Formats: sequence, C-alpha cells, structure tokens
Amino acid sequence: MKLKPPSFSARVIAWQQSHGRHTLPWQRTRDPYRVWLSEIMLQQTQVATVLGYYERFLQRFPDVRALADAGIDDVLALWSGLGYYSRARNLHRCAQAVVERHGGHFPAGSAQLAELPGIGRSTAAAIAAFCFGERVAILDGNVKRVLSRVLGFDGDLATASHERQLWAEATRLLPERGIEAYTQGLMDLGATLCLARSPQCLLCPVHEDCAGLRTGSPERFPVKSRKLKRGRREHVWLWLQWRERLWLAQRPDTGVWAGLWSLPEFDSTADFEAASVGWPGAGEGLPSFTHVLTHLDWTLHPMRWRLPDRVAGSRVEAITDSLGAGRWFDLDDALAAGLPAPLRKLLAAESAGMTRR
Repeated sequence: MKLKPPSFSARVIAWQQSHGRHTLPWQRTRDPYRVWLSEIMLQQTQVATVLGYYERFLQRFPDVRALADAGIDDVLALWSGLGYYSRARNLHRCAQAVVERHGGHFPAGSAQLAELPGIGRSTAAAIAAFCFGERVAILDGNVKRVLSRVLGFDGDLATASHERQLWAEATRLLPERGIEAYTQGLMDLGATLCLARSPQCLLCPVHEDCAGLRTGSPERFPVKSRKLKRGRREHVWLWLQWRERLWLAQRPDTGVWAGLWSLPEFDSTADFEAASVGWPGAGEGLPSFTHVLTHLDWTLHPMRWRLPDRVAGSRVEAITDSLGAGRWFDLDDALAAGLPAPLRKLLAAESAGMTRR
C-alpha cells in the first residue's frame, strides 16, 4: 500500500505540535543566519553538544557580517572541540559569500542557497522551509531514517540513483500547508523516536503505516552498503616548552584538524630521538592515548621537552626551524586558539595544575 501524503503529513504535523521539540533556541527565530548556523552545527553532532557552542558563537558573531569580517583563526577557536572542522571553514567562506554576493542577506530560495559554500541540498531546503516557508523536502540523516522505514525503502542509499528515488518520495509526501511543522516533525521523529537502534515504534504517530515495522526489523532501514573503512595512525606529539611558552604548528588546510594549531608530530619514537639529538634540556614522556575519530583511531605519544630558559635565542630558533612553520604561545593564548580537542584537554590540565601550584 502506497503511503498517502495528506494522511502522513497531517499526522506528523499534529504530533510535532503536541509532542515535538519547541524550546531549542534556533526554533524561536526565522532569521536565516541563526537557522543556518544551527543546521551546520547539527550535522553529525548531537543537540546537547551544540547548544553551548551555538550560544557562544552568536555572542561573538551575532550576524553574518560579523562572521564574514572575522579571521579564520577566531572562527576555528570558537569551533574547537566541536569536530568536523571543515564545517567551520565552510561556514566562514559562506558568510563571506553572503556578504559579497547578496549584500549580507541570505537568498530566500533553496536553489540559490544551495549555491553557497558548504550548504548542501538538504541544508538549503531546511533554511528555505523554516525561514521563508518554501514547500521543499529535506533529507538529512534523521529524515532518511524515518522515510526509508515508513516507506520500506530498501534501495541502497550508497547509490546515487536510489538516493534520488528517496528524494522524489520525500517531495511527493510534502504537505500543501504547514511545511515548518512538518519539516521539524520529521527531524524530531528521527531524533527522539525513530532511533538508529531500539526505535520506539509504538509511540510513533505513523507506526500503523510503517512498512519497516511490518517487516519486523525496522532497524535494517535505511540500507547503505558502503561502510567507512577505519584507519589507524600513530605519532609522537612534541610539547616543546621554553620560558613558559610552547611551540605550536598550524596544520594544513586539508586533512584531519585542518587549519588548527597543534603540536609537531613525528612518525615514530626513533624519528623523534634522531631529530632531538643535541637539543639542550630534557624530555619526559607523558601518558599515551588513542583519540577516536569517525574514520580513524589515532594513538598519540606526547613527549614534553623543556628547553632551559638561559639557552640562546639563536639555538632555539634552529630547533624550531627544524619543526616547520609555527610560533610560540603562552598557555592562555594557546587555550584561546583553535586547538584539537585532545590538545585542549592536555593544556587545560596543565593550566589547572599551574593554578593549584
């Protein structure tokens, strides 16, 4: 039996109005800047994590012009710890594009929004629906899960043609009116009831029509065969300290932690020992740890090396030249910069220890 749009959308809207989420800060506005910011932050990140970042970001960058005028280091510093840093760089580029191309005003249509840096089809549709009332479908991760289960859609979403089919179904099911509540309702269902594991099907307003539930295994939807292959990486992390400052290197514009300030890396202990032959001062190994990323388990072995205060500046410069581009930071300045989460944790522990001393 094919799902009927009026019945399906009406139940989603009614459920959202009575049981959906209504208190999130980005729900109390039709300002496209704030909605866009929330949509980007919520990509692959839970609401509970985003809330604090969202408020701090708006305090520092209250509108799109403020963000466009900021330096990328300031943007990355506020984003530090939120992960998926390409989002922050695209956010900055997008703000500049809105100012340069559209005079500081977000375009009102999803097609134009999707032409901006870092705004994909689903994000553009969400902004257009929530801020301008455009009747357009979204298809983020939560909505893919809801619709593929309700429809019993078993096409492999790793295949472009199947994803296009699901987009067509999402568009077919759109209501004639109430696009904002409907769109929010689908998001809320995916976030609160139609969970990836252990979905709460009996509480779902559309469970009677759910083809996935009728199979007895709604968890097998959506189907996506292409699995992310996890990698492993291991490095020595050099914490070089001189006169209460530490040396940080800015990472390349692409790859893991792109554009963030971090500690210099060595491929192995042997490489580090070879590089540090003849350095004044002494090193101490700090506890190793493994940082888990979406696609990578990264084992890091921090090595703290203290250069004597009295060592000549020319000798220190020769050492830092061998480490590549970077600069000295005092601890407070480092903590205010854009840092990877594990380094921020390491330095915060150092700061707390200095305070206790």
